[in-house]
This record gives sequence, C-alpha cells and structure tokens, in this order.
Amino acid sequence: MCSAALSASTARRSSSDRRMRPPLRVVVAKPGLDGHDRGAKIIARAFRDAGCEVIYTGIFQTSEMIVRTVVEEDADVLGLSILSGAHLHYAEEIGRMLREQATKEVLVLMGGILPPRDIARVKELGVAEVFGPGTPTPRIIEFVRRWDDARRATAPAR
Repeated sequence: MCSAALSASTARRSSSDRRMRPPLRVVVAKPGLDGHDRGAKIIARAFRDAGCEVIYTGIFQTSEMIVRTVVEEDADVLGLSILSGAHLHYAEEIGRMLREQATKEVLVLMGGILPPRDIARVKELGVAEVFGPGTPTPRIIEFVRRWDDARRATAPAR
C-alpha cells in the first residue's frame, strides 16, 4: 500500500474511532475580573460544533470555582481565556490546584494576549499550549484531538 493510501486509511480509521468514543468534556473559563468573553464564547462554540460537551463557566471566575467545575464535570480539557495580564498567576494557581484535586490528566490550554516572553513560563506551569488572537479554531480543535489520540494510545487496555 503506498504511503498516501496508508495515510488516508489511517485518517479514516482515526476519524471513525473518534466517532465511537464518548465526547471530550471541555470547560471554558474566564478567570478574574476580565469581562471580555467574546473569544471564550467563540472557542466554546467551536468545541461544541466539533462534537465536544462544553461547559462555559461565564466571566469573573475564581481559580477555586474553575477547578471545582473541572473536577465536578470530570472534564478532559480546560480552556482559559485571559486578557487581563494575570496569566502567570492563574497558570500557577490553577495548575497547582488541578494537580492536587483532579483525578485524571486535564489538558490545559490558554488563549488571550500574552507577551512572548511569558509563553514558555506558562508552559512550565502546566499549560500545554497558548493560542493567541486570530488563531483559527480548527487548529485548536486539531491540537486537542491529537492530544486525545495520543492519550488513548498510551492508556492501559481495559
């Protein structure tokens, strides 16, 4: 089988496998006093349209409220939308709380306006990827799907 046909076959099987899985549960949250939630709502809708179950926390959420929602909803993914400049604080605090309270691995994504020098630091604190303004939503969805595929491939068989 040529590599193009093999790639197409693998892509079809991967897509078919995804349809057989329970949907990913995604929490989209706006921590702190930042009331600009247009981007968060766009991302929430993109995840919903991609077949995910989405829980949008709304604006003005504390770290405790966000982590409680992730744990209670048994979320797979947490998307944080931060435009206030408090990204380092929230990455550290929410990351620590998730490590202490979550019963499984949670993929943490961050969106908003971050200075380039801070991106490496938030990743050190547990954020898997940062998506800035204008990032195409299919790119974000594909990032999460690749993470989910890798997670499932390495999970112990039941």
